[in-house]
Amino acid sequence: MKLNRAYETEIVAAILYTSLFFVILSIGLIVFFYYSRKRIIKNELEKKDLELHFQQQQLYAVLVTQEEERKRIAQDLHDDISAKLNIVSLNSHLLNRPNLTISETEEITANIVNLTSKALESTRRIAHDLLPPVLDKFGLHAGIEELCADFNSSKSVKVVYENNITFDPADKSKHLHVFRVLQELLNNSLRHGLATQINIAFSQEETLTVCNYNDNGCGFDASDAQNQHGLGMKNISSRISFLNGVINIHSEQNKGVQIIFKY
Repeated sequence: MKLNRAYETEIVAAILYTSLFFVILSIGLIVFFYYSRKRIIKNELEKKDLELHFQQQQLYAVLVTQEEERKRIAQDLHDDISAKLNIVSLNSHLLNRPNLTISETEEITANIVNLTSKALESTRRIAHDLLPPVLDKFGLHAGIEELCADFNSSKSVKVVYENNITFDPADKSKHLHVFRVLQELLNNSLRHGLATQINIAFSQEETLTVCNYNDNGCGFDASDAQNQHGLGMKNISSRISFLNGVINIHSEQNKGVQIIFKY
């Protein structure tokens, strides 16, 4: 009897210890999963914060660029068109003066015609900068060709453009962003990089459109993050983001720039 009782006691103790072990193990697993989940949530929140900060930077870059563009347009309107129209107005009033000779009338009229033509030309230039008519009417390929021709006409840089794809007219909303990215890159290469040769090539990579851009300018240290976060580069990154694309920048001092963006 004593042996049976001792055996039963051992079994009960074993059951209790086993139950206690599983209870402790369960509590440990619950605590582990709780803190793991908490850490995952924290990482997700940090990721969301970084994404939000990046989006805010992009929005800021777009807003600043828009304000700079508005200032430039306002400056052009005030200094160029407004000034010419003021002179046209003054010359028009001169025509009302009595006793004007034929030669004086002809001279004033010629001034009015000349200034009006210049004001119209300035108006067309501003409108072209806002939305190039070739891009709007004939598509991205024609728009890029005209853009490259404009830069080539300066004789200070040679721009070579190659295109092995057909741009889909249905993606017209994207085309303006692509055009503005190239416009910004060309301006940077000429103004900051002092490049004399620029190459632009478009190709297809599965479902993605790929643009390979490179120049022979002075380049910059791409490992320095500050060099890739100027206002111009922020504006480019913002437009690439709107395209749901990615951009890779490779550059070294005195070795030009290579930029590949896909969308």
